Amino acid sequence: MDTRRNFIKKAGLGSLGVGLWGCGGNEKKATYAFDEIRQSALQPHTQTFNMCGYAAPPIETVRTAFIGTGNRGAGAISRFCRIAGVEVKAVCDVRAEKAEDAKKLVEGVFSPDVYTGEEDWKKVCERDDVDLVYICTHWDLHAPIALYAMEHGKHAAVEIPAALTVDECWQLVETSERTKKHCMMLENACYDFFEMLTINMARQGFFGDLIHVEGAYIHDGFESLFDKNARWDLWRLKANRKTGSLYPTHGIGPVCQVLGVNRGDKLDYMTSLSSNDFSFDPKLKELAAIDPDFEPFLNDKFRGNINTTSIRTAKGRSMMIQHDYSSLRPYSRIHLISGTKGMAQKYPLPGKIAAGHEWMSDDEMKNIEDQFTPELVRRIGEMAKKVGGHGGIDFLMDWRLIDCLRNGLPLDQDVYDAALWSVIIPLSIWSVANKSAPIDIPDFTCGKWKTNKEFDLTLNGGGTTKVI
Repeated sequence: MDTRRNFIKKAGLGSLGVGLWGCGGNEKKATYAFDEIRQSALQPHTQTFNMCGYAAPPIETVRTAFIGTGNRGAGAISRFCRIAGVEVKAVCDVRAEKAEDAKKLVEGVFSPDVYTGEEDWKKVCERDDVDLVYICTHWDLHAPIALYAMEHGKHAAVEIPAALTVDECWQLVETSERTKKHCMMLENACYDFFEMLTINMARQGFFGDLIHVEGAYIHDGFESLFDKNARWDLWRLKANRKTGSLYPTHGIGPVCQVLGVNRGDKLDYMTSLSSNDFSFDPKLKELAAIDPDFEPFLNDKFRGNINTTSIRTAKGRSMMIQHDYSSLRPYSRIHLISGTKGMAQKYPLPGKIAAGHEWMSDDEMKNIEDQFTPELVRRIGEMAKKVGGHGGIDFLMDWRLIDCLRNGLPLDQDVYDAALWSVIIPLSIWSVANKSAPIDIPDFTCGKWKTNKEFDLTLNGGGTTKVI
């Protein structure tokens, strides 16, 4: 472990150094750092405990604290009011008005304490009456809060991405293993109905041998990056100063589950390519002319409009992941699965299935849904749609998390998934900066991917948590 950490530090991964965040035109230094990064990915790490399939002791009432109560946090707090067997003990946000608004959201159901100081999230994690810390802050705080929560005996549920650096990814893994506390990244796309259908179809062999998958986050949210009211401290705009696949998990999470990555296969190596920026520079010049708050951004180099990352797995399958948040394109996560016996593609909607050269008819699709819809969706799906949250998938995710914690069941997404899906960000930034050079992807399971069992698509003793 120390040897691996030394490689990470030498490569600049832990401190956002040159080898990861940009070459600065120094080709020789970039090549040196590249060699070190490759070695760091292959360094031995002794797994202290396998969190894949781990069932923590059941918790009858899951006492929860929410840190970050803006858009995503407020939505989650509202959903928790509909789940039996939970209690909201604390809400925390650096903006006092957001924290107070969150308390009002649950008025009459819960009476949480309110925290608003810059580092009050630490006080929240230190409480003795909290079992789960639900993290919805800006990205920079995701890993630090999750780590602090686990160190203080709490399970961590963290919004995407779970980490921003390779070192943070390893810290999450090591801390979860040592403390035996779950660290689940809240990747709601894995709970979308078509995605869960295709995961089950792949498990049942419908697609035959899996060959190729594609995922994406193509979402024209460009204007929202400059909204000072919606984006506290313009944090999301600042995050786009780096060039790479900055938000890969919506696309990569579901297709990794289709392939059984970390549970029968692993991501081997990747290469990443970004276009130039055709949007940020002109927009910032326009805004800076009328608003001085945007002047400091004028000399920054922002991400290219679209990033395409290609990945090969240990079993020889291929994967394509795209990220585009600033082009005039219809929303898409692609979600394409191709196998020797069939294929599926979700976008453009509605999702389609093929077992030959033509898409299935509506009647054939109905038969597929009747045969392959997982038990979780059959039991909770319609209720989730009524509660809402991206069409119900947010509620499905939250309900499943709480039901697993209450019944002492393994989670569908573990810390290895959180680390692996998040590490694409720093590795893609390095690859783009080095003319799309290939780079090895760390195996956070330390070889256990060969024997880890796939997560259970049935309720398997769960399903006892009521929807209020």
